[in-house]
Amino acid sequence: MSKNTIANRYEVFQHIGQGGMADVFLAIDTILNRQVAIKILRSELCTDAISILRFEREAQAATTLSHPNIVEIYDVGEYKGHHYIVMEYVPGKTLKTIIRDRGGLILEEAVDIAKQLASATQEAHHRGIIHRDIKPQNIIVKSDGSIKILDFGIALAKGSMQITQANNVMGSVHYLAPELAKGEPATVQSDIYALGIVLYEMLTGDVPFKADNAVQVAIMQMRNTIPSPRSINPSIPHSVENIILKATAKDPKLRYNSCTEMLDDLRTCLKPERRDEPKLVLSPSHIDTDIGFDDLPEEDTKTQLSKKPTTTVRKENQRVVTPAVQKKPKGNKPLLFVMFLLLFTLLSAGIYFAVTSLGLFNPVSRNVEVPNLIGLSITDARDVCVDNNLVLDTNNVSYTLTDNIEKGKIIAVDPSVGTEIERGSRISVTVSSGIGVTVGNYVGRNVTEVATELSESTDFKNLKVTTKEEAQEGAIPGHIIRQELLSPGDRVNKDSASEIVLVYASYPSIIIPQEIDHMPINEAEALLNGMGANVLFSDLDKSGLSDVEIANLETGVVIKSDPEIGQEYTQRDDNYVILFYY
Repeated sequence: MSKNTIANRYEVFQHIGQGGMADVFLAIDTILNRQVAIKILRSELCTDAISILRFEREAQAATTLSHPNIVEIYDVGEYKGHHYIVMEYVPGKTLKTIIRDRGGLILEEAVDIAKQLASATQEAHHRGIIHRDIKPQNIIVKSDGSIKILDFGIALAKGSMQITQANNVMGSVHYLAPELAKGEPATVQSDIYALGIVLYEMLTGDVPFKADNAVQVAIMQMRNTIPSPRSINPSIPHSVENIILKATAKDPKLRYNSCTEMLDDLRTCLKPERRDEPKLVLSPSHIDTDIGFDDLPEEDTKTQLSKKPTTTVRKENQRVVTPAVQKKPKGNKPLLFVMFLLLFTLLSAGIYFAVTSLGLFNPVSRNVEVPNLIGLSITDARDVCVDNNLVLDTNNVSYTLTDNIEKGKIIAVDPSVGTEIERGSRISVTVSSGIGVTVGNYVGRNVTEVATELSESTDFKNLKVTTKEEAQEGAIPGHIIRQELLSPGDRVNKDSASEIVLVYASYPSIIIPQEIDHMPINEAEALLNGMGANVLFSDLDKSGLSDVEIANLETGVVIKSDPEIGQEYTQRDDNYVILFYY
């Protein structure tokens, strides 16, 4: 775009993005001499009242918010018929780009971003604003790890009128709460659902529901149970998985009451005592799966609800519609016949079911054995279950990493193979999510040794190794006293990002004492050894000295040291204090 100045103040020099209704440009505010981003409503929408109202709503919504994680609005206006918003320019990448480039994020990184998002969203909710379009594409991650939420274009302020058409679904369908997909109004819990999906995507590298078109995804949002994130990334603690499960509950009443409540959970979820907390089990919510009156046009619905049986009576060439009335039977004979017939039917049915239950008419057993599904794919197992008059429960498949079974193959069946169960029963299965690598027990080993071993292992090529020093009396300095995030025996997917923290006993630190100056080297060694330092000796070269100087030398005493006297020294594995002498 050629150089252009808006409102005699903003010099536009680069197109940096576009959305559904506006283009975004990088510009210089010539008055305050700072970079800004300018969102300009597209020309073809400048005469559309709805688009203008939505554009103005974004400006109004964002200008009422002041939060470090929400993009700041500086100015709004109209220039030559074009509506524009001037906002803070945030250098960085969208969260979507980062996830696409890196896959699942490091656990601590994802939780930190989630905390920032929850805090910013809570501020919006406190101001009576529901974002309605929280997704990674609307989140900018700066180089320091802080984030900014963008795009309040479809945000709904408390008390504002609804400007979307009744049949339109707002926001990205992959982050859409089930109630919004069903056309219900947005609430605080709608944004919380989107936050849960974003956290799921950050930790697993992908959204939970994918299909060929948006309608199919919306149906999955309403009907399908969200897959377990731990089945994709087993390094996710149960405490973090529980946050995702609660935030994405199908029933809004089962989600967090507020973003503050979710934020409080995020702040403590990485504490060691919460790592293995029980998996959250939510009560199943009612989900309509059948087409009912809600699927009919309004007029048809009213017709169906008000329709009653009628008869038509002609009276003096006039058609009168009156409710049908059953004629009273003449005499009691028909009534006695009906009662006798009903009694006979009930008696016959009772005899039939009694005999059938004894197997006299149907000697074939009502029970079947659970077939061997081990090693089959879900598709093949479903066919086998159908052949055996059983139902494979595909909505609640468990996934886990294995030692040697390829991804997608069934490794366990419940009830177990060979168990006799009733025909039509549901079968649950556990499927391999890939071949995992088992984490060892590194406690008691040298931290440098273990860190090098893990970094050079091809099995742990995507494992981030973090070391942390901690003072512990009686422990061997430099040796691991515990491991965090990944426990001994945990399996990790070598193709997915994961992290382990190695906490090791701190090394002793001393200040090289003044007393060793010109002290006999043996005494100096004993003093330093007593302080926990290892010592080496180095005799100084006399070749450049005269005979007189050599005769006057003080021998066998400390002339200097490395580190020098007064400096701090940390005793690590291969460190030494060097004492120089003649």
